[in-house]
Amino acid sequence: MDVGAVLIAVAGVAGTLGGALLTQRGAEKAKRRELEMAQALQEARESRELRRRCYSELHRDARQFCTALSRHLYVMRDRTPGDEDIQALESAKGTYRDCWSEALMIAPDGVVAPAQEVNRALNQVYGHVKRLEQGNPRPGEDLHAAAVAQHGIWSLVADMRDAMRRDLGVTGEAGVRLRTSGDVDALLRDFEEPGHGSRPV
Repeated sequence: MDVGAVLIAVAGVAGTLGGALLTQRGAEKAKRRELEMAQALQEARESRELRRRCYSELHRDARQFCTALSRHLYVMRDRTPGDEDIQALESAKGTYRDCWSEALMIAPDGVVAPAQEVNRALNQVYGHVKRLEQGNPRPGEDLHAAAVAQHGIWSLVADMRDAMRRDLGVTGEAGVRLRTSGDVDALLRDFEEPGHGSRPV
């Protein structure tokens, strides 16, 4: 038997086996990359859906808390708040607080920053309202000032909503500005400054 022919045959078999092994490893690597990409896409989808749900709830609960503050101011203008009125405000605040706590763990900085402005304003107006309710206002605090501050929250809520929409890819940097709620002139008439027809607290 020719040694050269044997070596050629062995090299051919080794080459065939090596080629098959390399092909198999390449296929395994490609499949692993494909699985990793699919997993990354799934995680990105889940993260986006989690943020979407959280943003929807935070936006809704911030609006409801702001509305509850407005309602409470009207109650205080017309009469002494009862237990049900106080409970309605506290419930709206509690629901919002829970959602805000969750958002802090989920939202990126670009959303947390405007959301913090909303949180700060809501809590400031809430404190203002409670001091008025308890008959212990600070200098310059009255129903008119509280109503103006409460109305100002709506534009902050709109800024927060716009940041959320950008993060979700619903709108671009120069997205359409959605209109805010409320008529400030009507509000100011409802809560005229002391000495101009308003009911003292």
